[in-house]
Amino acid sequence: MQLSTVAAEEVLQIIRSCNPTTCPLDPIPSAVLQTISPDLLPFITTVINGSLTSGHVPTVFKKARVIPILKKPALDPSDISNYRPVSLLSFLSKILEHVCNQMSDYLMQNNLHDPNQSGFKAAHSTETALLAVTEKLHAARSAKLVLILLDLSAAFDTVNHKTLLSTLRSLGICGTAWEWFACYLDGRSYQVTWKRLTSAPRRLSTGVPQGSVLGPLLFSLYTHSLGKVISSHGFSYYCYADDTQLIFSFPPSDTMASARISARLVDISSWMTAHQLKLNPSKTELLVIPGDPSPAQDLAISLNNSMISPSATAHNLGVTMDNQLSFSSHVTNVTRACRFLLYNIRRMRPFLSTQATQVLVQSLVISRLDYCNSLLGRSTSERNSPTANDPKCSCIFNLPKLSHTTPLLCSLHWLPVAARIRFKTLMLAYKAKNGPAPSYLKALVTPRTAPRSHRSTSTA
Repeated sequence: MQLSTVAAEEVLQIIRSCNPTTCPLDPIPSAVLQTISPDLLPFITTVINGSLTSGHVPTVFKKARVIPILKKPALDPSDISNYRPVSLLSFLSKILEHVCNQMSDYLMQNNLHDPNQSGFKAAHSTETALLAVTEKLHAARSAKLVLILLDLSAAFDTVNHKTLLSTLRSLGICGTAWEWFACYLDGRSYQVTWKRLTSAPRRLSTGVPQGSVLGPLLFSLYTHSLGKVISSHGFSYYCYADDTQLIFSFPPSDTMASARISARLVDISSWMTAHQLKLNPSKTELLVIPGDPSPAQDLAISLNNSMISPSATAHNLGVTMDNQLSFSSHVTNVTRACRFLLYNIRRMRPFLSTQATQVLVQSLVISRLDYCNSLLGRSTSERNSPTANDPKCSCIFNLPKLSHTTPLLCSLHWLPVAARIRFKTLMLAYKAKNGPAPSYLKALVTPRTAPRSHRSTSTA
């Protein structure tokens, strides 16, 4: 692979399409830079193309301002491990990274991506990864299944630069392109801002910055060889960034499955240790899905000298999965959250216009209903349709809760919840058959063959 220079028109398009987030390291606000970008375009293009041809990244582009963000509002703010270190980078450095993201095209054209890695790839998402997992589990219900959700601690921050550069070279990235990535990783620095105070600059010897354009892609390449290790031990796996889901099936009569799974996890843990990635047993979750004819059986596995016991539910990429694959707990959680949001929106409704209320419901409520709703395609009954009877439409039009909602849905051009699930399922099936879709979803769609030949298929 070689990095290609870009035309000024392409740079202008990237500048205008980027979200104008301003970093404290920017000399002027990003929105102002986007406005005056046609006047500065020759100079910006020269800097970017000079970086690509020389394999050098300006030092000022390798500085970051780190803002600690609490992962979840309910977590203890006094515990440092509950914070996510998000790096704020200068706007021009992100433009340069967008240009260098042409490496994704090289990887896609040469089939160098891990097909089961769904993070940061076109047509892939958390929903496609979860759909592949659930379909795999449904298809093998005659056997006993184990779903292991591995959790990594500070995965992006522990990436070893030498190992990453060696991986890039093995993927065919060499010459000036390899030198550019080596310079991109070398000499990075960061400052931490907390309560209006800023620390002194510190060198960054490991890791890829969270919040950058290339960081997620580089991390997925860093774990490129993990899939071979997992597959060699008989596990099926699906990944989304640093979240790894392992699936293992065995006969219901197998009494040594727990010991065999624990032994196979040793090699996976050794690979993680060799790549300076740390497994977190305390957050690793285990689901045991019994086969159809088999009774429930207690099964615990050992991981890094810690025993992990199976649980009835597990949180997987924002979805609550249960050991019966009914998603009843997930539906309950979504329903509770949506009703709470609708209750608060209804309280504010006298101060909002109809259009503003509609935007609030769409962004806060409908988005929750649509997230991974294709997983409910096997159980779209009324009891499994979250907030099917909730007064979200009556809230918009400021009508009583028990108002008839069908005319309101028609006026808003919104589908009922059950219809939204069917629509999402059909859309994913269409993409798997005709459009861009992950290879693991395409494998689930088989063309229908006619039981007998028709005159239309005759070549005579």
